[in-house]
Parts: sequence; C-alpha cells; structure tokens
Amino acid sequence: MDANAGFWIIAFVVVLLFLAVRARRQQTPMPWIHILFFSSGFPALIYQIVWQRALFAIYGLNIQSVTIVVSAFMLGLGLGSLAGGELSKSTRLPLVVWFALAEFGTAAFGIESLKLFRWVGQFTVSNSPTMTVLAAFSLIIVPTLLMGATLPLLVEHSVRFSQNVGSSVGGLYFANTLGSGVACFVAADVLMRLLGQSGSIQAAVSINVFVAMGALIYSLRATGEEAKIVRRERPIGLRTVQAQDRLLPFPLALSCAAFCGFAALAYEIIWYRLLAFAARDTARVFACLLGSYLLGLALGSSFVERYSERHQNQKTATDILGGLIFGSAILGFAVGPAMAWVMKFVSLANTGYATTPAYVAVLLLICASALLFGAIFPLIAQVSVDPLSHAGAALSFLYAANIVGSTLGSFVIGFILMDHLSLFSISLLLLAGGILCGVVVLARRGRSTGGLKLAAALGITAAALLVTISRPLLSTIYDRLLFKDHYPRAHFQQVVESRSGTIGVTPAGIVFGGGVYDGRFNVDLEHDINGIARPYALSAIHSAPRHVLMIGLGSGSWAQVVADHPQLEELTVVEINPGYLKLIPQYPAVASLLGNPKVRIIIDDGRRWLVRNPEQRFDAIVMNTTLHWRNHASSLLSVDFLQIARKHLNLGGVLFYNITGSEEAIATGLDVYPYALRFESCLAVSDSPIVFDRVRWKAVLLSYIIDGKHVIDPNDPRQVARLDQVVNIKEDPTGRQSFSIEIDDQLRKRLQGRLIITDDNMGVEWQ
Repeated sequence: MDANAGFWIIAFVVVLLFLAVRARRQQTPMPWIHILFFSSGFPALIYQIVWQRALFAIYGLNIQSVTIVVSAFMLGLGLGSLAGGELSKSTRLPLVVWFALAEFGTAAFGIESLKLFRWVGQFTVSNSPTMTVLAAFSLIIVPTLLMGATLPLLVEHSVRFSQNVGSSVGGLYFANTLGSGVACFVAADVLMRLLGQSGSIQAAVSINVFVAMGALIYSLRATGEEAKIVRRERPIGLRTVQAQDRLLPFPLALSCAAFCGFAALAYEIIWYRLLAFAARDTARVFACLLGSYLLGLALGSSFVERYSERHQNQKTATDILGGLIFGSAILGFAVGPAMAWVMKFVSLANTGYATTPAYVAVLLLICASALLFGAIFPLIAQVSVDPLSHAGAALSFLYAANIVGSTLGSFVIGFILMDHLSLFSISLLLLAGGILCGVVVLARRGRSTGGLKLAAALGITAAALLVTISRPLLSTIYDRLLFKDHYPRAHFQQVVESRSGTIGVTPAGIVFGGGVYDGRFNVDLEHDINGIARPYALSAIHSAPRHVLMIGLGSGSWAQVVADHPQLEELTVVEINPGYLKLIPQYPAVASLLGNPKVRIIIDDGRRWLVRNPEQRFDAIVMNTTLHWRNHASSLLSVDFLQIARKHLNLGGVLFYNITGSEEAIATGLDVYPYALRFESCLAVSDSPIVFDRVRWKAVLLSYIIDGKHVIDPNDPRQVARLDQVVNIKEDPTGRQSFSIEIDDQLRKRLQGRLIITDDNMGVEWQ
C-alpha cells in the first residue's frame, strides 16, 4: 500500500474511534448523521475536481469555458438547494431517506459520467457559446441538483429534533465542508496520483453508496422519533417569541447571504491567482488552497454550532454577525499583501522543503479568513429562520442566495473586472462592500450602543489603515511573489493583468506567464539565449512547411521565426491569453509579427480550436506551450491530444513540440506516432519517416531574412561558425546532452516502460 494512502486511512480510523470514545464518555449518541454528511462531502469534492477537468478538456481552458463550467456547477447546486427545500416539507418519506436517494442518484450518475461527458462533447464542442452553456449545464444539472438538495433536507431533519437553526446549520455545514476540505488534500496526495480521473470517480461512487446505505440504516432507527415530532402541535407561544426574536428580516438575510457568497468566491479567485503565481501553478497548489479554504469554512461553521447551543440571545447574535462581516472584509483584503510580505522570507534559490513554512503560513492565513466566511452563513440562518416553520425550506432559499452570489462573484470578478481593474482596485471594492454590508446588519439591531459605535469606528479605521499600508505591497505584489528574497534586485519592468492571467517582463526581456518562465524576446540565432534554434530547425525535419499552426504565442519569438520562414505561406497562431498581444509591439525583435500578412492570430484554447475546426490541415503544428508538470499541461501532452492533432496534419506533416525535459512526454509521442526525432528539448513526430536533412536546413538558414536582415550573414565569420555549429548538432542516444538530437530507434530503445500520459492519469501533474 502507498504510504500516503495508509496515513489517511489510519487518520480516518483514529478520528472515528475518538468520536466513539467521546460519545461513550459523555453518554451521548454517536453523531452518525454528521459522520454521513462528512462522508458525503468527500465524493462531492472529488466529482467537482474530476468533472471540471473533464469538461475543460472538452470545452477548453480559456476564461469563457472556465466561467461557463464553474457557473453551471454553482447554479446546479443552487437549484438543488431549492428542490431540497421543497422536499423537506414532504411527509411521504423520512428526510434521511430522501438524502439516501440523493446519494444513490449521484453514484448512479458518477459511474457513467466521464463516458457521458465525452459522448455529449463530441456533438456540442463545435456549437455556439450559448449552446456550450446549455450543454455544460445539462451535463451536470442532475448530480449538482442532487448534491445541493442534501443540506436543506438534513437541516430540516436536525431542526425537528434540536429546535435550533444555528446549531443545526453550523454542525451540518461544518461536517460536509470539512469532508470536502479533507478530500482536497487526499485527492492531491493520493487519489489523483494513484487512481487518475476514472479511478477517483470509482472511489467517489463507492463512498456515495456507503453513505446512502448508512443513511437508510440510520433512518430505520430515527423514523419513529421524527414522525412523532412532525405530528406534534407547534407551541404557539414559542413561535411568537421566535418571530419577535428574529431581528434580521428575511430579504436582508438573503442579500447578506448572496453578498458573502460573492465576496468569498471573489477572494478565492484572487488568492488562487496570487498563490499560483508564487508557487508556479501546479495542480497541488489549487488543491491545497481549496482544501485550506474549505477547512476554514468548516471551522467557522463549527464555532457557530457551539455558540448557538449555548446562547439564544438573537440581539447578540446579530451584533456578532455584523462584526464577522466586518472582519471577513478586512482579513480577506489582508491576505494579498500578507502573502507578498511572507514571500520576502522565501529563498528564490530553494523551492524544496525549505520553502514549506512560508506556504503553510499563507494557507493558514487563507484558512483564517475563510473561517469568518464560514461562520457568517449559519449565523445568518440563526437570526433569520424560524425553527418551528419549515426551517429546511427557508434555509434552502438562503443557501440558494449564497450560491447565486458565489456564481456572480466568479463571473463578475473573474470574467469582467479582472480585464479592467487592478488587483488592488478589485480588493478595495470588496473591502468597501463588506464594510457597508456589516454596517447595514448592525443598523438593523435598532438603537446602537456606544460600544457598537466605537467598534464600528475602530473597524473602519483599521480598514483605512490597512489600505494605506498595503498599497505599496499590492502595487508590486507580482514582483514580490515571484522573485521573493531577490526583490527588489530582481523585478518586473512591466506587468499585464487580465482575466486570462498575469504576464510579467523583466528589464532583461525575460517573460513569465502565470509565474512560470515563458521565454525571451529574441530571434538572434548567433546569440541564442532562449533556445531559438528549435523553431529554426523546422526545415531540418520538413521539406516545405507552407501551412503551419502554432499553439501558444508567448513572447512571439518562435512565431516570428516561423512566420519569416522562406517557404511559409500562412501561419495560424492560437493563443489563450490576449495579454501577450499588448507586449509584442513594444519589443523590436518581434514587433513586426502582428503586422505580418502571413500571420493569423486567434485567441482561444488550442485543443478546443482543433476540435472545433476539423477541416483545417497543416504541414506542421508547432507548440512551445508550458512545462510538463504545470497544472493542466497534460491536456497538450496526452495521448488524447496527440490523436486530435494527428487528424490535422497533411500527408508527411510533422507535430513539433517542446517536451520540457519530460521522458514521459517523449514516450507518449512514441506511443501515438510511428516516427519520431528529438531535437534538443523538442520532439518531432509524424506518420511519415522523419529525415534530419542538414544540407537543406543549412540552405534555408542562409536564405532566412527577418525584418529585412539576414539571420546568417555569409560574410561574417562568427555567424558562419555559429551556423556550422548549429547544423552539425550531434546525436546523443543517452539523451543527457541538451544540445543534441536523438533518432527514432534510439528513443524507443531508451524509453521503454515509461508512463504514457493520458487525460485520465494526467501525467506527472500530481506527482
């Protein structure tokens, strides 16, 4: 058994034993319903991670597709919440049985989900954006509706016994969110690495079935007591007291739930962008951030559960709610500048375990901020929902409002504002909105005491002071996150922020996209500081590359070289981030690229564009996209993608792509194509034999002209010597020399038994 998997299994067993021992000592029942809801949160998160990746592979990773898929997930949960609220009024079946049926239904969908996604994707990927929205929504509406229905059902069940909304919502929200948070770490540490997508789905399905069976067994024991409670007359006096004590009008409660969902999702987007930039955007970064975020939400809910059990004063609860909204706004804003400050103590030269404490500190800060958001939702329910009148139904509206707010947060911040405002401006708007929301809640208390006024004044003063202190940090935050202890000696000369990502350029012309090296502005073969010999080598492996597709633009250096190839007739470039188009005109080496009549630039996800344009054929497809270990890199390295690209090659066509030192990526290319050749860090694959023609290559290089200047001046001895050095590149069957080539037979002999990258196993992204 894998050591990490063994650790998590032992941890779960220890926790269950602890709960059993505590229940026995306190002479209280075992909290089975909370254990089941914890377990239910576990597969829900696994489904979210895997299904989103599967849908991104179909519909693309550009910001439009990401927004569509995420919004579809959130809206499905919102509709499920409303459906669960209606079901919670039903007396046909016990509420826990409805919960069990939802778990069975989710499991049934999960079994065939990946096959269904691929099948539907084949028929919808070429459709309009509107049809893409409908397709993505229709694919996941059933399972997300079932997932969203479970919280209102169990809240109604719990409130019937406890008569305490805050305690019921807090405890159940804590259990479910904790399960999802733990699932993030388990998925990153074990499941995705060992089982891949399909194996992780099977594990999730098994847990769903286990939870459903457990819920049915639990229901057999609880049905009698619940029926008595349903039939029992409601105490009128108590109902009147509750109605008087509910100080937060329900419309205002809905607004608060929506805004807090909006702010929480908006901050999550901001935190992820910053942390990914600092930690080189690996799959584990996202999982750890999401896990920390969910654990914070869970802990906040747990605190409200305990508070609600011990305190019934709604006026005090309303004061606390206002204070929490204030605090969440201030702490959420503070995470960004705090992250920039913490990175100052991280050594740029060491990216191993020595940097772990700093990243742990950042994750703890995110957890602390999320804790306040996690306490807000159940507290809103506590001060606005009558426990004696269909609490589950009322809770479903609050939950739906929270999810709608979260969806809008993802859309407005991630899709709109990040294209027009800086990170500082967006954070400032969220801070102001949080303070305003907190003030409105406190104002509903009635007559304010001197203590409340003083607390509000101190909060606003603290927010103003935080903004003043943070401005210098936020204005250079990307410099600090990337260069860490080398800042300000190393810094960015220019930063381009957009909804598609962040690009930074140093004074030396080094480009970083999303915190990862992305090339330099250079096409000079004599002074090759960026491996520019690689795109020049296209003539060595193809006799006449007239029609070329390039996936990934980056600095534009590779595109400039290919665009000026003497035989080229048309170059189509597909780039996912339009921010590079703002940079290219400013650098002389590539400035003419955008005005080249042979060049057509399309802003889209490369894989999606290929699928949506099946009629397009090319003599060569060139890719210099990203490092093989980066999040979602396997989408352009997998067997699945290589087979897509294969259909777009003309007879004798070549796919030439940067494998960034990954032997698994080479082995995958060998598995799909019958012929291959490695040139430096690039692999050329084809359905026709690849002949490395040095004579032809030399002739083409001598005729190469970029911006009216010969790439190789035959009258310059240094350039001629450099030409001979490049053309006479040596063979290296060991693959150890960076500047070398390796022919097909040598590659196949050396790389037998290597991992073959698929969409399912995702290569080494989770290693």
